[in-house]
Amino acid sequence: MSDVIDIVSHHEPKPDDNSWVGGKPPEEEIEVVVYDPGWSGIFVELSGAIETALGAVALRIDHIGSTAVPGLAAKPVIDMDLTVEDPADEETYVNALEKLGYQLIIREPDWHQHRCLRLDAPRANLHVFGPDCPENIRHLLFRDWLRAHPEECALYERAKRAALEGARYVMNYNLNKQPVIRDIYARAFRAAGLI
Repeated sequence: MSDVIDIVSHHEPKPDDNSWVGGKPPEEEIEVVVYDPGWSGIFVELSGAIETALGAVALRIDHIGSTAVPGLAAKPVIDMDLTVEDPADEETYVNALEKLGYQLIIREPDWHQHRCLRLDAPRANLHVFGPDCPENIRHLLFRDWLRAHPEECALYERAKRAALEGARYVMNYNLNKQPVIRDIYARAFRAAGLI
């Protein structure tokens, strides 16, 4: 199990850190749409294809992010966490995922060996972490907290809509909603006895 300190600590990227594999992505229109019940089915299809392609290399695949929270408005992007034995060993999974249409876009060896792959159709982000990674634990805690607390879900949805103002990059959008996310995390951590 991950150290509690790692679970409750927020990641602060280094200002000079350039983790983009193919360069910074272009601006894209960011939209938050009403919840689509079909998102869970898309996750099932995508995770099934990943499991088939990777076999035993895929230790676990989790549906995370807002599309995993029934009723919550979200960007129409399926976010998933893939657990593999060693994310740094890209030869064990990247080629097989590329054959499914995924593209490696982020490599962060200093942050839990995180890798992120993007799928354009349907639009999905696949985050790769190792076993018992604190970030995967955080993602699941946040998802489950929102699923169980409608008032937090409503608060987060308002923050997401407000975060669209002036956001030309997903990173700007994420920064705009960060204070509310951290407040929600604090309540979830407290309820779980982590702080």
